[in-house]
Amino acid sequence: MIRISRQLLFSITKKDLRIDTFRSGGKGGQNQNKRDTGVRITHLESGATGESREERSQAQNKKKAFERMVENPRFKMWHKIKTAQILGIIKTPEEIEKEVDEWMDEKYLKIETF
Repeated sequence: MIRISRQLLFSITKKDLRIDTFRSGGKGGQNQNKRDTGVRITHLESGATGESREERSQAQNKKKAFERMVENPRFKMWHKIKTAQILGIIKTPEEIEKEVDEWMDEKYLKIETF
């Protein structure tokens, strides 16, 4: 049996998210009309959002909104790219620019005149 060890590559904190609360509206009576139970969570770096307004409490809606944000295709793509960059599979734009500058060094250039 092959065991693959897991390690934490990066984490997402509240600083990486924008959490908006709002009144849900619609059916549900006074609780929905007077309390900010609806929640929208936006991951700032990827732009992925998740929203929930079905539950009666803000805490439950926060949990659902976060789960929906994580399932968003934009977040999944950002996660794949970020993981690949950390593991060194994909180069960052800064690394590519540095590599091109190294290639443009005089020892790699051949200048011919006719």
